Amino acid sequence: MSTRKFLFFSFFTGFLFPCFRVHAQVSGSPARGELYFSWGYNTEWYTRSNVRINQPDLNNHYTFTKIKGHDRKGWDERLFKKDLTIPQYNYRLGYFFNTEKGWGVEINFDHTKFIFEDGQDAVVRGKLDGKTVDTTIRFSEDNGFYYYLNNGANFLLFNLVKRSKLFSTKNDNLKLDFLGKAGLGPVIPHVENSLFGEPNKPHFQFGGWNMGIEAALKASFFRYGYIEYSNKLDYARYANLRVYKGTAKQAFGTYEMILSFGANVPLGKQPKR
Repeated sequence: MSTRKFLFFSFFTGFLFPCFRVHAQVSGSPARGELYFSWGYNTEWYTRSNVRINQPDLNNHYTFTKIKGHDRKGWDERLFKKDLTIPQYNYRLGYFFNTEKGWGVEINFDHTKFIFEDGQDAVVRGKLDGKTVDTTIRFSEDNGFYYYLNNGANFLLFNLVKRSKLFSTKNDNLKLDFLGKAGLGPVIPHVENSLFGEPNKPHFQFGGWNMGIEAALKASFFRYGYIEYSNKLDYARYANLRVYKGTAKQAFGTYEMILSFGANVPLGKQPKR
């Protein structure tokens, strides 16, 4: 958890604060922007994917093909009786540097989980112990096979955000906006697996990159509080993921639905929209 907090504040100071400062310098006056922060939970669906394993010391180089993966929500199992960071959660930290035209930037983090579907028959092609193989293996912990990004597939994006007004009351106590977002960033997976009965040492690592687009409806109440519902498409490529005496690489697409609760923090006098 301390590692996540370090990353969070590092990216905040390194990404959002310079944007705030540049806007203030350009305008010649204190920045009239808007900060926002949200916290919520998500669910995902994944494309099938290939997982390529390289274990030089064992003379193994093989691929599991067309693997099925699923998420593990956690929030559907007694959400308020466990730590908030155990279920699949997400946070957004953003800054609208032009509130009139609706342009902003955002740190966008999704704690997602990718689990090999238990009991599936995985086709294995390549070399095992230097010998060519083309066979099928039943993925099951009982057979010594599992593959989890269970403490997170963990998508981190640096987004450009565009906001468009859909509706507002005269006093702005209720507003409905559409947000379009797009960005790139690293993935920070937690890798846990066992192949042929040989487990790795579970750990977090920077393990590749991802890119994503997101469409959201944001309902703001009394200027400061809001609820945001998002649909997101993400493509992630993972590399150098540690397995027993080797590495794995994998790429998959994700469709994600997200519900978040947040707060707006206006900075200076805001122009009417």
